[in-house]
Amino acid sequence: MKKIAIFCLLVSFTITANLQAQEIAILKYNGGGDWYANPTALPNLIQFCNKEIDTKIKPKPATVEVSNIGIFQYPFLHMTGHGNVVFSNEEAENLKTYLLSGGFLHIDDNYGMEPYIRKEIAKLFPNKKLEELGANHPIFNQKFKFKDGLPKIHEHNGKRPQAFGITHNNRLILLFTLESDLGDGWEDQEVHNDDADVRLKALQMGANIIKYVFNN
Repeated sequence: MKKIAIFCLLVSFTITANLQAQEIAILKYNGGGDWYANPTALPNLIQFCNKEIDTKIKPKPATVEVSNIGIFQYPFLHMTGHGNVVFSNEEAENLKTYLLSGGFLHIDDNYGMEPYIRKEIAKLFPNKKLEELGANHPIFNQKFKFKDGLPKIHEHNGKRPQAFGITHNNRLILLFTLESDLGDGWEDQEVHNDDADVRLKALQMGANIIKYVFNN
C-alpha cells in the first residue's frame, strides 16, 4: 500500500507541475531557525521573473512544512534563515522523495545556518556530497550570464560567495548558496538599502535559478 501511495503521489506531482498554474513555495522547517526571514524576497523575485523570463507564477508564494505531502505540488521550494535546522526522519524521507522525483530545493544561507543545514543535507543524502558549482554550470548561464559564478550580494564576513549542489541523473536538485545572501537582495530596497545594481544582480541570479528549474 505504501508503494502504491508513493506512486500515486509522484504521478500527482508530475501532473501538477506540468498542467496547473505555476506556483512556488517557502519551506517551513523545525529547529528554531527563522524560516520566515525575508518576507518580501520571493514576491519580488516572482514579479521579476514574470516580467523578465515570461513565467506566470502566482504573485504570493505558498508556505509548506517539510513533512507535508503538499510539497509535491511545487516544482521549486525556497529555504532560508539564520539559525538551527532539524529534519526528523519522516521529514527527511519526504523531502528526499520530493527531490528525487523531480522537485528542487534552493537553500539560501541568510548568515548563520550553514553548520546546521549541512548536517541535515547529509541526513537526506548520506552517499552524496555537496559539490561546488563552477561558473560554467548551466544555472549561471540561463538568460543572464554570470561569468564569475554566484554574485556577492552582502559582505557579512567578507568570504567569497559559493554555490554548492546535489545532482541526480545529471540534474541539479538541491542548490545551497553561501556567503551571497541572494534573498536579502530580493527584498524591498528599503529593507537593506542595497544599491540598484546589487539588487538587480540578485534578482537576475534568482531568475536564472527559476528558469533552470522550470526547464529541466
